[in-house]
Amino acid sequence: DKSASLSKKILEIQKVIVKKAEEQIDTIMPGFTHSQNAQPILFSHYLMCIFEMLERDKKRFNNLFESSNECPLGSGALVGTNFYTIDREFIAKELGFKKPTENSLDSVSDRDFVIEFAANISFVALHLSRIAEDLIIWSGIQYNFVKFPDSLCTGSSIMPQKKNPDPAELIRGRTGINYGKLNSILTIMKGLPISYFKDLQDDKALVFDGFDTLKDTLIMSSELIKNVNPNKVRMSDMAKTGYTTATDFADYLVKEKKLSFRQSYGISSKLVNYAEKNN
Repeated sequence: DKSASLSKKILEIQKVIVKKAEEQIDTIMPGFTHSQNAQPILFSHYLMCIFEMLERDKKRFNNLFESSNECPLGSGALVGTNFYTIDREFIAKELGFKKPTENSLDSVSDRDFVIEFAANISFVALHLSRIAEDLIIWSGIQYNFVKFPDSLCTGSSIMPQKKNPDPAELIRGRTGINYGKLNSILTIMKGLPISYFKDLQDDKALVFDGFDTLKDTLIMSSELIKNVNPNKVRMSDMAKTGYTTATDFADYLVKEKKLSFRQSYGISSKLVNYAEKNN
């Protein structure tokens, strides 16, 4: 059920992303590789990159729903219900499961579904953390690419001019909490022989807390993306800095002058070097 609810929450963010991308379809910005200005791109292109990351996350939760949709009832603490005749197929169907589990020993000792749930949560947190990091950097005066409304920021305790992007920092920070949940269940499971042990009871808090943490992260992320306001002039100006159309020139030489890309790359590189030296 929680996998389904998280998939729904991710879909809601994707709708916010698409709406924002449509609004910013003509906003030009520099792309970055190695933290250096690369080729010019559109802000909408960047936003739809987030969409694709979340699309994979949504599929992971849908896959988990399918793989864990088995009913363990009829398994004892170790073996099945030998002396009590029950219809496991009927029980599974009545409770809304696809089928009963196949092996009682596996049913009581398996926590793959917990590990996968924690891993899926970590994937989402990872992706949202990377977006938050970009927005934190871009909101600084060094870049001045984006702004957030006052409702999504706080001031400094001593510096009255500060406007800090708190939700983005919380999104980034809580990723470590979700990683911790995954690492904890992996560590609990790694040394357990097959069958039931009391160690396994600690999976509950890891699942519940991991879900709550990610739910808060998703809510904050949705508000952050919905309210981000790009500085179009600054983005466009930065996109023109650093000879960012050098690749376009190389492509032009390939297409129009019938040179190999190796040759056109060399010519474009020399042109950039000349321009830099001569300001």
